[in-house]
Amino acid sequence: KARLLGEGLFAEARKRSLPGFLRTVGLVTSPTGAVRHDIERTLARGGARVRLLLSPTRVQGEGAGSEIAAALKLLSDRDDVDVIIVARGGGSVEELWPFNEETLARAIAASRAPVISAVGHETDFTIADLVADVRASTPSVAAGLVVEIQRKAVERTEAGSAGLLRAIESARDRWRRRLDAVSTHRV
Repeated sequence: KARLLGEGLFAEARKRSLPGFLRTVGLVTSPTGAVRHDIERTLARGGARVRLLLSPTRVQGEGAGSEIAAALKLLSDRDDVDVIIVARGGGSVEELWPFNEETLARAIAASRAPVISAVGHETDFTIADLVADVRASTPSVAAGLVVEIQRKAVERTEAGSAGLLRAIESARDRWRRRLDAVSTHRV
């Protein structure tokens, strides 16, 4: 932890904001765990229309940290992934230990896409949380962040569409008045 801190991997200045619009969300977690289903349910319930790409991995046990890092790198190497969620449900300190491994910390820091760390419960903190661009207190909260980004994007789109429609109607009315004025002068 001290070495990573010294290298600036925890620095707020290196952390990126989440994009304002998401098409594809990468998910690094166990393919069979409840976390995957919780995230899918939260996205569906919130109406987030995103493509969810699962990069399956073990999330506990010997060697899991390296496997999580490799699964993250597979998503990070893609140009179409807008944000990556690294997620695991709660557990003991030993079960969450892979999220404290240097290999994973470096993979998060090197990720092309911003990373949301969603490991454990609200009171659990790991090195992955410190390195990630955003820490979500639970996997469901991470999915909620995606829902909120999509909600705001829809609002911006609707506001822009309404503004464009008003501009078109105003231009149409202006041209209609000019046309009426020209036709009145001819008679």
